[in-house]
Amino acid sequence: SFTMNTYLFVYDLMQFCGHSWIFTNMIIRFMSFGKDSLADTFYSIGLVMRLCQLLSVLEILHILIGIDKSRLFPRFLQITERIIVLFVVINSQEEVQGKYVVCVLFFLWNLLDVVRYTYNMLARTGIYYLPLTWLNFSLCIPLYPLSVLAKAFAICVSLPYFESLGTYSIKLPFPFAFSIYFPYILKIYLLVLFIGMCFIIQNLFSERKAHLGTGDIKKKRS
Repeated sequence: SFTMNTYLFVYDLMQFCGHSWIFTNMIIRFMSFGKDSLADTFYSIGLVMRLCQLLSVLEILHILIGIDKSRLFPRFLQITERIIVLFVVINSQEEVQGKYVVCVLFFLWNLLDVVRYTYNMLARTGIYYLPLTWLNFSLCIPLYPLSVLAKAFAICVSLPYFESLGTYSIKLPFPFAFSIYFPYILKIYLLVLFIGMCFIIQNLFSERKAHLGTGDIKKKRS
């Protein structure tokens, strides 16, 4: 309906503005301060980044209620990966926030999202600009695996701090005599992260073939 399409356009516009601000801020800071800007990336843009990622949870709801025709499971994996790494790993460990890997991770996320939300906004209005469509369905294929490697590296860097500080590790009192050692959970999640990456990459290739390999763009533009 027109109302739902307008809502989705406004949602994409908000995400575009947020990620564009982050991406532009990172570039300007790097050009102004060089490598010194990398260490405090989280402190300068972390709040907006967290807001954008929390807002992205709505995309799961959009698919569930049927106003977004994307596949649920791949989108769910991508969103939960970011939520876990950003809020559970990076946000909870101040020592990790100053690592260069955080800057690399944010750069990859925002580069992908600026392109994706620009494409989505134009698609809501029936505009399919061929170079942008190609970029949207091609750029993610090499950059998504790089972002997974950056996520894995961020988790590995955080492990010593989770081990020494005991963050999220729980030892239940008697009579349960049961404990949860959070670093073990993160190590298991690393395996899940790479298994999920294989599934998502396969889905990205399928989406690219569907939009670029069958002449759909020409049909939409005609």
